[in-house]
Amino acid sequence: MTPIDLNADLGEGFGRWRLTDDEALLSVVTSANVACGFHAGDPVTMRRVCVLAAERGVRIGAQVSYRDLAGFGRRAMEVPPAELAAEVAYQIGALEVFARAAGSRVAYVKPHGALYNRVVHDEAQAAAVVDGVLLADATLPVLGLPGSRLLELARKAGLPVVPEAFADRAYTDQGTLVPRGREGAVVTDPETVVARSVGLARSGEVVAQSGARIEVRARSLCLHGDTPGAVDLARRVRERLEASGVRVEAFA
Repeated sequence: MTPIDLNADLGEGFGRWRLTDDEALLSVVTSANVACGFHAGDPVTMRRVCVLAAERGVRIGAQVSYRDLAGFGRRAMEVPPAELAAEVAYQIGALEVFARAAGSRVAYVKPHGALYNRVVHDEAQAAAVVDGVLLADATLPVLGLPGSRLLELARKAGLPVVPEAFADRAYTDQGTLVPRGREGAVVTDPETVVARSVGLARSGEVVAQSGARIEVRARSLCLHGDTPGAVDLARRVRERLEASGVRVEAFA
């Protein structure tokens, strides 16, 4: 059975405000998607999360976003491709400084929020993200939705690609995520999330919002850190995965 990586969005605060319990989640996950200052995060937070991740052997990933602190990176934006590529590289470079200082490195890149969903279908924006990764480090793996334009273009550019799945997000029949503004887009029942995690890891399948069973082959499973009870849920997911014979380990 293919091992599964557990990733979570961390460092999602700003100044005195903190959204995620970074220290607790870093005792569970194997990869940390660290906010790089565009949708959340600041230099002090980035440095702190990198130190904690390095101490626990958790891989550090750059979670790049549109420049949208007020909207938490979840608002649709129109950014020229050349500008977006430069901003992606900028975010990766900023995090790399703190990762290196902590004795680690940036091990992969994952878009956040509106950018993540945009690059599933948008050729120009996906190409811009790929260009930004290449500018920063042409060896970095890219984490994204299976079948997305992002992963296809990243693969063509010679970047390693890592498909991921979401146990706490509803899926369409096409294998994309149901937009957050729609009812039922976020799966909130803990036992359902745990069961979906095991199903995704063991069989590569999940039940879509319509009730149809769809294939979602993934190497990494995202656990959102900004939901109520996130730490307890993450622990339950990991415990159930390991009890089901699934090996949990980082992909990078």
